[in-house]
Amino acid sequence: MQKRAARTRQAVLEAAADEFAERGYEGASLQRMGWRAETSIGALTFHFGTKTALAEEVRTAGRARFERCLAELAAAPDPLRELRTLIGALARLAHEDTFVRATRRLEAEGPGGVSPLAEVWLPVLRGLLDRAHDAQRLRPGVSPEDAVALLAHLAEGAMAAHGATRDSAWDSVWDSVWNVVLHGLAADRTGRAGQADRTGQAGQAGQADRTDLVGRTDAPDATAPTRT
Repeated sequence: MQKRAARTRQAVLEAAADEFAERGYEGASLQRMGWRAETSIGALTFHFGTKTALAEEVRTAGRARFERCLAELAAAPDPLRELRTLIGALARLAHEDTFVRATRRLEAEGPGGVSPLAEVWLPVLRGLLDRAHDAQRLRPGVSPEDAVALLAHLAEGAMAAHGATRDSAWDSVWDSVWNVVLHGLAADRTGRAGQADRTGQAGQAGQADRTDLVGRTDAPDATAPTRT
């Protein structure tokens, strides 16, 4: 009986995440959640008394998944490479995980009570930029504070775009955007503003176009764009 109750509770929670992600807090319906979970309203309200309680539980689960994703990110010697991995992982999670999509929408529309997701990932981003600054990897004149503001907006935009759809065109745009960002942020080790060395990518389709986009090919290889 306990196992059955646990399965029902999880099914309701997953159905609620789907409903909140698609319709937001105000548009979500307990009746539709019960239909999605293939259970009765009585069973649903036994586990979660109100829609607000369900929303809080979904947001807590979404936050936990974000934390787990960040904990599993592989460290990189170059903080700028790690920054790209971080933002790519955030965007991918917003696309692939219904709980994360629901949490982001509930943050904008739903009741309060759980800290925003930005409180999970923004300190990580800020720490990486501090590392880049200490290692003199930021372009002269670029402060960590300015870089945080830029990349925070980039991350939010990537999550919003990726949450809606993901295809090869989006991935291509993301590569180009990141190259432009690196051109503005990164300083190469010869003292010039630089972008990533394309080591290992010569001969790939689209190489010349991306080189023209950023305007330089002699910057450090540690920031070379890689697919996430």
